[in-house]
Amino acid sequence: MVGENAFFREATLRICSSLDIGEALHACHAYFARHMPIDQIFLERHSEDLEGIEIVAEASATTGLKTGLRIPLPASFRETLREIERQHLAGAAPPVVILNRPSQDPLSLHVLQAIGAPLSSYMGLPLIVGGRLVGALGAIAEGEDRFDDSHARLFATLKEPFFVAMSNALQHEQAISLKNRLAEENQELHRALRQSVGEQIVGADFGLREVIRQVRQVAATETPVLITGETGVGKDLIASAIHLASRRSGGPFVPVNCGAIPAALLDSELFGHEKGAFTGALARRLGRFERAHKGTILLDEIGEMPLEAQVRLLRVLQNREIERVGGTERIPVDIRIIAATNRDLPRMVAEGGFREDLLFRLAVVPIAVPPLRDRAGDLPALVRFFIKRKTGELKLAQMPTLAEEAIGQLMAYDWPGNVRELENVIERAMILNPDGPLRFSGLGSPTGADTGASAGSGTARTPRHDADRRDMNLDRAVADHLRRVLAMTEGKLHGPGGAAERLGVNPNTLRYRLSKLGIPAGRDWRKADARS
Repeated sequence: MVGENAFFREATLRICSSLDIGEALHACHAYFARHMPIDQIFLERHSEDLEGIEIVAEASATTGLKTGLRIPLPASFRETLREIERQHLAGAAPPVVILNRPSQDPLSLHVLQAIGAPLSSYMGLPLIVGGRLVGALGAIAEGEDRFDDSHARLFATLKEPFFVAMSNALQHEQAISLKNRLAEENQELHRALRQSVGEQIVGADFGLREVIRQVRQVAATETPVLITGETGVGKDLIASAIHLASRRSGGPFVPVNCGAIPAALLDSELFGHEKGAFTGALARRLGRFERAHKGTILLDEIGEMPLEAQVRLLRVLQNREIERVGGTERIPVDIRIIAATNRDLPRMVAEGGFREDLLFRLAVVPIAVPPLRDRAGDLPALVRFFIKRKTGELKLAQMPTLAEEAIGQLMAYDWPGNVRELENVIERAMILNPDGPLRFSGLGSPTGADTGASAGSGTARTPRHDADRRDMNLDRAVADHLRRVLAMTEGKLHGPGGAAERLGVNPNTLRYRLSKLGIPAGRDWRKADARS
């Protein structure tokens, strides 16, 4: 019979013969079968709570493969495994478990039935690391009383190489999975990017001429850029254009809406976290900065970023390094940072809501995107662009026509929602009247209804002007809504039942919005009119 040292050496050579754990197990099975009665061998992994067993890989005389078969364990069987764990830690159990009478062992029967094997003798080598049963190397042979102490002595020599083999296999599997997931995310980001900027930027030769000139100038550099402009002007489109025109165009473009991420999750989202960093952190997670490595990250709505996160962002700008939440390793990142906001950052700096040093770092090259009302000459081209695109999205047979007065109606409106509002208005009109002609006399009304296109009227109302424009003002509408909420809470901003809770916003954000609209906070909210 082969000696233990020779068996250990030959088995180790075979388990290390391939990164594919299935192929390596198959090579081991061929060798083991020379010295013991083995039909199949398994590499098992146990969940941390011992609620189940995963067959990582299995091998027989004919094949070896990774399976990933998961076998749930009832509570009584989990306690059996815990007892095995305790006995091995106390040194009160032999290094190898032999169960030659499977009909008398419920756990063996449960596993054999799950893998579809006949009644078989079982021999298992528990793999215990750090005081926990992490898995086992198992072997079965059909029938009873197939294994003896000589087989157990040979099997016991395999603890170290098979623990290393399982660790390497799992790490290799995780690395492949992570690589595939990152590749998929990168492809998805590029698809979204091409979809959003693959078309011509409408207005590049007219209303946005100066903006596009700045884009071309700054794209060739690595300088941070701050894009400002009202909501809906297309700041994200300008950021995408900068990325595509830069040397980083082959890398990822990662947009982050700082205003849409809860403050408690922002650090994890941006910087990533280590396993166990907080409750629910079950695995290491890469943050947006790491995902943007060799590419560009867009920090949209940067004015909504909490002051604590602003400090950490400043360090990234200065050192080009990050630390994951719960980690100590400094990770270098090669990224370009573009920020965008519709907020008045200098005013926020004066009021203590934004760091001045961060503003200086971000606004090396500021690009201001003009609102749609200041580039009304782009409206005809934008209308044609959106009608063409929506015709495809809505699967219309042909593009609807415009009524004669349509462009005039659109030109007379001041577009508080900018290009985004224009797109929505056109889509709504095409849904309600897909055959055309399209009219837009309901601009500014709550529903956007075309009040001048009712059946039989044959006329359309002219757009509202001058004094009527006051009713269309977006700030006034917001101020009126805030006043109604303050009336309901009798001026209370914080706490349960306060205005911030009812509106679903941070109290500091609400206080800033009230100040911006000229509405005093607290009990004096009735004393001032909203800004027109």
